[in-house]
Amino acid sequence: MKPDELRELYRGGRPNERAKSIQRRLMPIARLGLVPFSAVLEVTGRRSGRPIQLPIVVLTVAGSRYVVSMLGPTVNWVRNVEAADGKAVVMRGRRRYVRLVRVAPGEAAPVLRRYLRIARSGRVHMDLTSTSTDQELAAAADRYPVFRIDPAPAG
Repeated sequence: MKPDELRELYRGGRPNERAKSIQRRLMPIARLGLVPFSAVLEVTGRRSGRPIQLPIVVLTVAGSRYVVSMLGPTVNWVRNVEAADGKAVVMRGRRRYVRLVRVAPGEAAPVLRRYLRIARSGRVHMDLTSTSTDQELAAAADRYPVFRIDPAPAG
């Protein structure tokens, strides 16, 4: 897909029908861990109370795992994670109970750089490049939240 077509998938920060169709096809193989860097995030809906699942890109930087919100801090999954105090499940081969912890701008910079190198379809939604300076990346941490994936007890 061309960058303009990719941007259209999430116009207004929400997936359109085509994006939802792509996600539905990707999630079973992401859940099994068959796509590099992919997994499925499950978080409780802050209004519905029901589990909501979506495919994510999981990055490892300096031994820790991270997830980035390519669409910013107001997308539903970020708001759901914040409402759940970070409690979530990451599925990649098996279910893992986790706590997503939003990281400080200085810690976000190397994660954003790695994300921009790996997540080809995600980077079209961002006003950064993999050659952005560390200062630019740190300044963008409020626009593109980065969460560290910490283990959590089951339940």
